[in-house]
Amino acid sequence: MKQKEISFGLWMLAWPIFLEVFLQTLLGTVDTLMVSRISDDAVAVVGISSQLFGAVTTLFTTFAGGAGILIAQRIGSGRTQDARSLAIIGVSVSTVLGVAVSILLFFFADPMGSMLGISPDLLPLSHVYITYVGGGLFLVAMSVSMGTAIRNTGNTRGVMYTGIAVNVIHIFLNYVFIFGLFGLPRMGLGGIALSNAIARALGVIVLYRLFSGSFAITVKVKDFARFSGSYIREILHIAWPLGLNSFSWVFSQLIIYSFLARLGAEALAARTYMNTLESYCFTLGFAIAMASQIQTAHLYGGGKTKEAYTGAFRTLYIGLAIVMANILVIFAFGKQLLGFFTQDETIIAMGASLLTLNLLLQPAKMLNMGMNNALNAVGDTRFPMYVAITSMSLIAVGGAYLLGIAAGWGLTGIYVAMISDETVRGLFVLQRWRGKKNLFVNGYAATPKGKTRMRTPLFADKSCE
Repeated sequence: MKQKEISFGLWMLAWPIFLEVFLQTLLGTVDTLMVSRISDDAVAVVGISSQLFGAVTTLFTTFAGGAGILIAQRIGSGRTQDARSLAIIGVSVSTVLGVAVSILLFFFADPMGSMLGISPDLLPLSHVYITYVGGGLFLVAMSVSMGTAIRNTGNTRGVMYTGIAVNVIHIFLNYVFIFGLFGLPRMGLGGIALSNAIARALGVIVLYRLFSGSFAITVKVKDFARFSGSYIREILHIAWPLGLNSFSWVFSQLIIYSFLARLGAEALAARTYMNTLESYCFTLGFAIAMASQIQTAHLYGGGKTKEAYTGAFRTLYIGLAIVMANILVIFAFGKQLLGFFTQDETIIAMGASLLTLNLLLQPAKMLNMGMNNALNAVGDTRFPMYVAITSMSLIAVGGAYLLGIAAGWGLTGIYVAMISDETVRGLFVLQRWRGKKNLFVNGYAATPKGKTRMRTPLFADKSCE
């Protein structure tokens, strides 16, 4: 689909992202239910291993994200050939990084499991899951980088349809492999790894067809062999702070999960189940924030910075309203919903005790994501990085240890630390965005000829010329 056929309106961008993420979340819930039929121990292994995968995949997801921001900016300024070149570089480098990560996890699964603090009796399960699911992460690198590029051309629907199909196939194959249908043996966690690989490989094939036709000149396989140092440096200029920001978050969650592991398998399983429920609260808010980043980058690339400035606040207000409505539903029915995952009364009680705290956690996350995405869209990625590293280290990780472990508050103490971290980061990035009003609405600062990146966040508003 060519860029001229695409609308960059907020809702036109957001609803396919929402539907894709919502169905991914729904199917992820079914996935968790299937794993819970193996055992609560299996759920605990999947939960903590997923945090590890999130940490290592930041290497290629953030590079793809940096390329995506520049793609939307280039399209906004009418420089579609540059956008195509940036997209190709983003996919190429992300894939190389993904292969490196896959090799690392495949050959060093046991040391990784020990590093996470997984108890010895769970290590055999973690070996299977980390080796084979982690070994296939290069497929995630390919799909994420191509999907990000496609979305930032404005085509969020194609990625949505692909994501839905991949997840439906994954769930079906999970059911077949886990429970041994059609004469196959019961494979347990090994079956999940196999279904992951098959579904992801099919997704990569479909996304490549979409990606190759997303620009005026069709992308061919031979194009991926061409590397441009200037484009890589430009992507890295935006991506490395994004990467450190994302890695800080994922790494902090990884450490927090290691604290949970010290609290026992019940606490780890309760957090995994709660994380599944919480994801529903955030689905539409997340979609709106992601769509706003694409729209803001597009407006910024076209010099419409006044619209970019006000649009970010509109996104925040909409997202907060939606997240609060959703979390109230989870608050009212959370205990019953937890009963779908497990019959263990201890795990259900642990999860139910966190429902009130979620009334604070989810709005804080929306504030943080909405303003972070706005700053990212205009290339101001370093300030959020500095705030994130400081807050996550001192408040999220330090607070989780002090309150959850040292003070003996358990899961409650860990949640209090997470709420404090999200709130502090959200307020800092909000103030940063508010401080740009004069530059956005009244000021004018030209970008270097032929470039859209800047070392300082100055913004050109063509309406002010």
